[in-house]
Amino acid sequence: MTACIQRSRPRVLEFECYQNYGNFCRSDNPDQLSCKPISKITIHNHQDDHDDDLWLKMKDEARSDVDQEPILSNYYFSLILSHSSIESALANHISMKLSNMSLPSATLYDLFLGVLTEDQEIVRAVIDDLRAVKERDPACISYVHCFLNFKGFLACQAHRIAHNLWVKDRKILALLIQNRVSEVFALDIHPGARIGSGIMLDHATGVVIGETAVIGNNVSILHNVTLGGTGKSGGDRHPKIGDGVLIGAGTCVLGNIRIGDGAKIGAGSVVLKDVPARTTAVGNPAKLVGGKQNPVKLDKIPSLTMDHVQHVNEWSNYVI
Repeated sequence: MTACIQRSRPRVLEFECYQNYGNFCRSDNPDQLSCKPISKITIHNHQDDHDDDLWLKMKDEARSDVDQEPILSNYYFSLILSHSSIESALANHISMKLSNMSLPSATLYDLFLGVLTEDQEIVRAVIDDLRAVKERDPACISYVHCFLNFKGFLACQAHRIAHNLWVKDRKILALLIQNRVSEVFALDIHPGARIGSGIMLDHATGVVIGETAVIGNNVSILHNVTLGGTGKSGGDRHPKIGDGVLIGAGTCVLGNIRIGDGAKIGAGSVVLKDVPARTTAVGNPAKLVGGKQNPVKLDKIPSLTMDHVQHVNEWSNYVI
């Protein structure tokens, strides 16, 4: 086995010489890096240059952060700089987040890395999600900031792994991951739900997504959103969300209904019927307040409050 020297406080200048050990060195303790090989999985990088550029940019961002805050050198080294690929770093980070006393991080790491290595569609979706959060969330200061700290992003990637296991009929493992994500990140996404790429789960606390829900690409969902059923015991019973949809905080979308491409749902709404594409819906129950297919003037809907009007005005400036 290749020798690897443990350092409790590695200097920033030494990071590059450790990068070749990225597939072997992991640490559950940021103050002590472990160099035992824990997986026999070999990573084959099939990402295109565009995706590789983002991973290299994340490493540059990590080095810049360490230059500003040297106290975080071990933290960034163990989670970013010691890894040779985004697959390895993501598997490591999520495995440590979801592990507990009876579910070791090493076991989860091998499982997660195997899924990410075999399914490059997940990796491409991870890249799209990172770009989506960076572009749409003004609170996101860098890609590495999102990767390390945004629980909505991490929960979404854990779901992608769980969904991969679900469709392969490894449902016990998939449900285990769902349970741990619910406990750790305070949101609940059933592993049967299908989610596209370019997803932003902003804040994410309280988000619930049911088993037969389908979410398109480039969708933004804020906190306390429920994509749920209406009490039907089985079958296709959850919402279908089109591409480019924005769903505001505290919204409930219930039943096997369709939210069309580019639609916007106002905060606190309860949606029980289909919403046409490029249309805004607000209220409880939600009413349509505009769009090419539904050019309703606000003053024609007396049930709308000024708060609802304010939501619509704010969201008309929100670019997906």
